[in-house]
Amino acid sequence: QVQLVESGGGLVQPGGSVRLSCAASGFTFSSYTMSWYRQAPGKERELVAAITSAGGRPNYGASVMGRFTISRDNAKNTVYLQMNSLKPEDTAVYYCNAVLLVAGLDYWGQGTQVTVSS
Repeated sequence: QVQLVESGGGLVQPGGSVRLSCAASGFTFSSYTMSWYRQAPGKERELVAAITSAGGRPNYGASVMGRFTISRDNAKNTVYLQMNSLKPEDTAVYYCNAVLLVAGLDYWGQGTQVTVSS
């Protein structure tokens, strides 16, 4: 049974930091590209950051580049998103995604809410 379980969301003040975690199980985590997406109310889901199976070549959305860092620990089957210098416009539900393109496999977590507000 495939599971992606996000944690670490909550209420944070502008300028603050938070780290999201996504614990994976039920598939070969180390083979998958892992990504974080977010969706704000009334907006489309957008890519925040992605990292390849070996942990190299992270990609970031333009709005978070330089503020967010994606990383992974294949020994713990976990991907992280370190979010710094948070802005109110970062408020969204953040989703963890696992993709294995060669097999056409695509899994999603249930999402975790991040609210940036004073």
